[in-house]
Amino acid sequence: MLNPSWPGLLFNAVSAAEETSSTFTSRAIELEAVDLALAACLVITAGLVSFALRLGLERQLAIAALRTVTQLLLIGYILRYIFELETFWAVGGWMAVMIAAASITAVRRSSRTYRGAQVYAFAVLVLSGLLTSYAVTGVVIGVTPWYQPQYIIPLLGMILGNSLTGISLCLDVLLERLKEHRHVVEMELAHGATRWEAALPQLREAVRRGMIPIINSMMVVGVVSLPGMMTGQILAGADPLEAVKYQIVVMFMIGAATSVGCMFIAFITSHRLFNAKHQLRADAILSRR
Repeated sequence: MLNPSWPGLLFNAVSAAEETSSTFTSRAIELEAVDLALAACLVITAGLVSFALRLGLERQLAIAALRTVTQLLLIGYILRYIFELETFWAVGGWMAVMIAAASITAVRRSSRTYRGAQVYAFAVLVLSGLLTSYAVTGVVIGVTPWYQPQYIIPLLGMILGNSLTGISLCLDVLLERLKEHRHVVEMELAHGATRWEAALPQLREAVRRGMIPIINSMMVVGVVSLPGMMTGQILAGADPLEAVKYQIVVMFMIGAATSVGCMFIAFITSHRLFNAKHQLRADAILSRR
């Protein structure tokens, strides 16, 4: 049983962390081109292993490494430019690009789709992504303005990266179950159930599957893995306890965004796959295989 005084202990721990955080100064070591070249030796080692075992992955590793360097350097210059501008239109334009790319990826990862899924995924990510990121930057952290690129872009990126996985899983499971269990759904409809009542078991299972990855991550965070944001702050010289507090906010933020995204894409998809006469349009479900 928990000690009744545990909230006070938690408050004292957080207060102590705030008092000691001022003693930490930035100790980030700047990397030069030669440092990146040395890091490339790690990929070369992986290529040598592939060559020794005749895996045939040398070319893929080389292309992947080249794309990693090119894409990250490009995004670094773009973000530096946006950070210098700090205008709503520059930040909003880049956020739109991020959401569009995430929606395309979310739909393409699903083995099944339907006409208009791309548009609905984009709308769902706009809603869940912007609402959640605004709640964090404008309310929790209290950034002014709330769209300050230093905060909103990294946070939105983490939201989209996790939400698209949940939405993709949810969409895939829902379409698969509606297709394979169409006779059960149609039997429910024939017995007088509405389209929502007939699709509800499939919808629940789809949302549950979409939520599993983020729930699993929250269960093991800090024990099995140290998340990227927390690790980055620590490497930059931040107080580990301060980094932990930010990571708690991030995990809750991702959990909320994923749940909202899964719920909305499931409801929209269910609505689109039933006509006004409460008939299942199984023929509208398209397979990518």
